[in-house]
Amino acid sequence: MRGYLTALVVCALTVGTIGYLLRSRRIREKYAASWIALAVAVVTVGAVPSVLTWLARLLGVQTPVNLLFLVSGVVLLIVCVQFSVEISQLEEETRTLAEEIALLRLDLEDLRSQIPHDDDADARPSGSPST
Repeated sequence: MRGYLTALVVCALTVGTIGYLLRSRRIREKYAASWIALAVAVVTVGAVPSVLTWLARLLGVQTPVNLLFLVSGVVLLIVCVQFSVEISQLEEETRTLAEEIALLRLDLEDLRSQIPHDDDADARPSGSPST
């Protein structure tokens, strides 16, 4: 019974932390929804342990703990794949932005090289006649 109570406390802390991160805009809603759904599932299993036993029997798993480990592994796999996709997209965006910045710098240098530089005009005070 102590393990179930621990799971409930951990889930309550997780939901509270996710709520804080949402309010401070440090986590996006699509990630927060996943974590809250997972916390609700753990609270359900923690509050009504017979649900895990029923699911294990329904799926043909010998012990409910094995089902719990299987589901945990699948959740971690999904999170890893999701983050890999996000990282790949961010790497592509970063590469594209770096290329655009390099092209803009090249254009800027080309424009600067086309402007005639009169070093003597810079040394003279403004308003004085040239002699």
